[in-house]
Amino acid sequence: MSLLVMAAGMGSRYGGIKQIDGFGPNGETIMDYSLFDALRAGFDRVVFVVRDEIKETVKEIFSPKLKGKAEVFYEVQSLDRFVPAGYGTVERKKPWGTTHAMLCGKEVIDGPFAVINADDFYGKDAFASLAKFFQSAGADDHAMVGYTLKNVLSEHGSVSRGVAEERDAQGYLKKLSELTKIVKENGKIISKEETGDRELHADLPVSMNCWGFQAGVFSVAEKMFQQFAIDNKANPSAEFYIALLTNEIIKQNLGKVHILDGGTTWFGVTYKEDKEEVSGKIKELVNGGVYPTKLW
Repeated sequence: MSLLVMAAGMGSRYGGIKQIDGFGPNGETIMDYSLFDALRAGFDRVVFVVRDEIKETVKEIFSPKLKGKAEVFYEVQSLDRFVPAGYGTVERKKPWGTTHAMLCGKEVIDGPFAVINADDFYGKDAFASLAKFFQSAGADDHAMVGYTLKNVLSEHGSVSRGVAEERDAQGYLKKLSELTKIVKENGKIISKEETGDRELHADLPVSMNCWGFQAGVFSVAEKMFQQFAIDNKANPSAEFYIALLTNEIIKQNLGKVHILDGGTTWFGVTYKEDKEEVSGKIKELVNGGVYPTKLW
């Protein structure tokens, strides 16, 4: 089982490179805890997807820690990777989005794999549930670890979340809505949309970009991404989210997306103000014996 870590984000709202910022008692990054949890769940290959300018820094930090524990690869999410032949110059500043980041692991992953954000803390139950899922999952069975909406908001501003508003009769994901501006207002959870404000149920399952996929998804993703790149050539801010990919897989009947129960603990950093709170929560988990004081 492979773990693909998406670490190429720009961190524009955070004001720094949050992927390699220290949060633990010995300066551990959030990634450190995800790696620790994944290894103890049985994952044995790690693929970091990074921007070229932080690749060597990420290597220096994590290669010594993972030596002898997992196979490690570093893949660069460059703007021209996987764009169709004859596309021409890619004129955009931001990466192409999470599906493109995932696609950058295609050449080094040949079996089931999990996908996570580098700057989100998912908890050990998430990785244990994915490892268990992979034991019996078929070639077209994918998974999303579900988190509860009310537990994954920020006190410091709006957040973007993939919300599972629709499930079929068997409980499989039917549609994931990528809502880009969710806020707390007057005790309610509101999605700010072009058509106006919409209240969301506090207990809806949410994707925090903690996914489980079979390797066959890469060929589907590449084909869809190439079409997306062509369709959005004049829209340099468009991003191909994993939510778009999973919705297409479901819509085209190319597979099922299970919603797993592993989303018991989550916290993350969107804003600089989130750092102190996240460090405090990690300290609580260390004090409670969930993690050793020194991870590696």
